[in-house]
Amino acid sequence: MSSWLIIIVLAVLLVISIGRLVFLHWEIKGMTHQLMNIIEHFGTNELVRTNTRNKNVVRFLSRINQLLRLFKQDQQQAQKREKELKQEITNISHDLRTPLTSMQGFTELLNDPSLSEAERSEFLQIIQQKMDHLTMTVDMFYEISQIDSADQPLETEQVSLDQIVIETMLMFYNDFEKSNLQVKMEETPVSPIWADKKAVHRIINNIIQNALRYAQTYFSIDWVEEDDYVRLHAANDITGVNQKDVERMFDRSFRIDQSRADGHLGLGLHIVQQLVDKQGGHVTAYLHENEFQIEVWFRK
Repeated sequence: MSSWLIIIVLAVLLVISIGRLVFLHWEIKGMTHQLMNIIEHFGTNELVRTNTRNKNVVRFLSRINQLLRLFKQDQQQAQKREKELKQEITNISHDLRTPLTSMQGFTELLNDPSLSEAERSEFLQIIQQKMDHLTMTVDMFYEISQIDSADQPLETEQVSLDQIVIETMLMFYNDFEKSNLQVKMEETPVSPIWADKKAVHRIINNIIQNALRYAQTYFSIDWVEEDDYVRLHAANDITGVNQKDVERMFDRSFRIDQSRADGHLGLGLHIVQQLVDKQGGHVTAYLHENEFQIEVWFRK
């Protein structure tokens, strides 16, 4: 009797084992089919699913799904980079083509024998301005490539931020006069910062140029000393900009106003962010009503 009982128990266990193997076989077959569909339609967010409770299978499936997520994230980032690159190429082409077309037009006008000396001088001045704009644009792209290059490390030292701001502001005195902007500048001395002097000059220069380009009636710049940082604050009134624009202000491919004939890429502020990040500081921009504000933290 006991022998028959053992045989029955073993038979039941065998049937259960075979059932589990068959179930596992169908589960693996189903997962393989799901995986094939996901590979064929990789743009979807589908993951491989299973009904089995086998710990090893569940653990293996979890790793497969993790790999799928990583591949999909990489694909999305690649698509985003490709889209940004196309936009950058479009913007670069516009920035180079616009002054070139204008220069070509005025050059052809110079061949008109009926032009007076005053008109000829005016056209030559316009051509020179367009050439300056074109040179500045090319220089900015070159500067970005230099900043991104690991072969161009910044040399940090103790730098007087207040002195650099004053010197740079004086350089743009005539530009502020022409723009009829009311200018307010902090005059209180501040502790030295730890930074690359040339980089700080470029940061202040770009912030001022950005204000000259978009400020309506005023521009202010000041600083506040904190525990580990000196915080530079600049502000100017602005029109035609919303919070979404400000959130993208530091993007290399962003143009603040696509409709402007002299529409500039956001290269100036992009360079500011790159240089600040490389020196261990950080920068932020925000919009308060119709006032654009930018703050830069420099390490002391």
